[in-house]
Amino acid sequence: MGNGAKAQQKRDRNNEKAAKGGKSQLKGNEAAKNIACKTCFQTFLSTSRGPELEQHAANKHSKTLAECFPAFSA
Repeated sequence: MGNGAKAQQKRDRNNEKAAKGGKSQLKGNEAAKNIACKTCFQTFLSTSRGPELEQHAANKHSKTLAECFPAFSA
C-alpha cells in the first residue's frame, strides 16, 4: 500500500487554499490613500498624522502643511 490517497488529499487541500486567494492588504491600502499633496500629488494613508505630512511639505517642497494639504484637519 502507498500514500497515494494522503498525497491526493493534501493536493486537494492546497488547491482549495490557492483558490481562496492570498491575504495581501495591498488593494486595501491603495484604497485607503485618500490624502494627496496638492503640489506633487503623492498620496498618503488616511491614518497619516500632521507631523508626517508637515515633514513631507517642508522637506520636499519647502512649504507649510496648509499649502500642500489645504483640506487636512487634525
